Formats: sequence, structure tokens, C-alpha cells
Amino acid sequence: MENLLDILAVTFIFGGGSLFLLAISPVGKAIADRIRGAGKGLPNGLARQIEESQLALLDEIEGLRQELSEVQERLDFTERLLVREREAPQLPQGEEVGQ
Repeated sequence: MENLLDILAVTFIFGGGSLFLLAISPVGKAIADRIRGAGKGLPNGLARQIEESQLALLDEIEGLRQELSEVQERLDFTERLLVREREAPQLPQGEEVGQ
């Protein structure tokens, strides 16, 4: 049992010291800012630029969807024409008229 207490004491001493050093380091401060939500802010110009890029991409995606829809309609129309042509009754072959 004393062995276990010694191991726990050493773990808490070194672990606590490591956590303290991490907390006062720049990495620890960045982690704390991230947890508090203070690290989320982007420069105003960058945030606006990202938002404009997203809106432009969304507009382009919508245009591509519309074009794809039109292409699908044309394909459906072409397929219907081909099926109609195949199913149309063929005229019997005519007889040659002799002279």
C-alpha cells in the first residue's frame, strides 16, 4: 500500500508540475483561449473575404445544379425520341416496278 502511495505522490508531483508549466506556456495560453472562445476571432477583412468566397461558391454550385438539370431534361428527351424511333412500325420494303 505504501508503494502505491509513493507512486501516486510522484505522479501528482511531476504531473502537477507539467500541467503548471503547460498552463504558463504559450501553448497552454492558446488552449485556454480556445476553450474560452477568445481564439475564434478572425481579422474583419479576412472574415468578410471568406464569407464572400463562400457566397460566390454557393452561387456557382446553384448554377451548376441548374445546368445539370437542363442536361438531364435534354437527355431524357433524346432517350424518348430514340425509343419512339425504335418502336415505330417499319414500312414494308417496296416492290420494284419493272419496265
